[in-house]
Formats: sequence, structure tokens, C-alpha cells
Amino acid sequence: MQSKDHIFAAPIAQLGDFCFDQKVAEVFPDMIKRSVPGYSNIISAIGMITARFAQPDSQLYDLGCSLGAATQEMRRNLTQPGCKIIAVDNSAAMLERARSHLAAFKSDAVVELVEADISDIAIENASVVVLNFTLQFIATERREALLASIYRGLKPGGVLILSEKFISADDTVNELLIDLHHDFKRANGYSELEISQKRTALENVLRPDTPEQHKERLRGVGFTHVDLWFQCFNFGSMVAVK
Repeated sequence: MQSKDHIFAAPIAQLGDFCFDQKVAEVFPDMIKRSVPGYSNIISAIGMITARFAQPDSQLYDLGCSLGAATQEMRRNLTQPGCKIIAVDNSAAMLERARSHLAAFKSDAVVELVEADISDIAIENASVVVLNFTLQFIATERREALLASIYRGLKPGGVLILSEKFISADDTVNELLIDLHHDFKRANGYSELEISQKRTALENVLRPDTPEQHKERLRGVGFTHVDLWFQCFNFGSMVAVK
């Protein structure tokens, strides 16, 4: 039975910054489903892209793996021999649940769970790298170095899947997308208080870019084939092929 997200349901006197602690880990599947439009489509497509781009005897990375939804989809679609998936997160609470989630599914594909800051991970011999709503939590000035490290570690023909919350360069469109996202959350049962308090908690830790800024940064580190493949309101996903 999935735990329901009531983290921001009651007034919180001192709202701290949002963090991926035990409380969030417990309700994360429900939180994601009700907060991120198109999330299930993105997870499914990560599996499809993995099937297409995974190379024999290579490594696949899920950076910021949380409960392992993308890791599991990558593993389910991995047909090439000699591969290993390395799933990384800095939250022990998230990894603990990812471990039991992955253990519930039988698979021959090797998965290594690593508790670490994704910026400290050496990307090596990689054919698929996933940053699924992770880069937005990395300090803006550290994003380019992380992407450069991913580019260097990817084999020729390798792919990076980058899913993010976006902002629009057009203020009118940006306000519209934010309003539509809030409508989406209301339709999924979140109250005005929950929406407002979560937005405040995320303000200092989630710093979104425009799709254009993402494309420019990806091209800047060396990717030549970059585009947006999915967007729903202010959430979307891009592919970058080496």
C-alpha cells in the first residue's frame, strides 16, 4: 500500500528547505505521481531509450536515483551482455527503499547502489546516463562541470537523458505553466496550503533553467545532438547523444 503524501498538509511554523529525508522517502511515489506531470511517461521512455542505446560491456548510471524507478526501468530493458547499472543518491533513506524496491524484482542485470554526491562520481565506460529531476538540485555553478564529466565518461554513441522542471524565458508563458502545474496538483488532491508550503520549501533548493539554457550548456560541454523529446507544462526531458 502506497503511503499518502501529507507532509505539507498542516501549517508549519518554521518551514525549512526541502530535503530528501525519511519522511519524504516514505511518501515519495505518491508525491511524484501527484506533483510531476508526465512522470510515468518519462520513466517508460527511459527504458525504451536504454534498450536502444545500451552497449555491450558498458556501464549505465542513474544519478540521483531516489527510490530506483528509473534504475528498475533501465534494468528491465537491458538486453546487452556484460553491463552494470550504477545508481547513485546522497540520501541514505532513499537508497534503503531503492534497495528493497529493486530486490522485489528478479533480474540478471547487475545493479550497484552508491551513497554519494553525484558530482563526486567518476563516470567511466558509460553508454547511458540518466539525470532524472536531479540537476535542478545541484548548485547552478556546478552544473557545467558535472555535465562535462558525464560527456567525458560516455562512449561514442552514448546518451544522456536529462529530465527537469523548466522555467520559460517568456514571463507570460512562465506564469501560465506555473498556474497549470498548480491546477494539476489541485486536481490530484493537494490543498492550497500544501501547494504554497511546498513551493516555499523548494525555493532555495530547486533552481530551474530554461530549455534553451540546458541546450546551450549541453552543447558547451561537447554534445552535438541535443533536443527536447517531452514536455508537459513546466516539466520535461531532453536527450543528448555523444
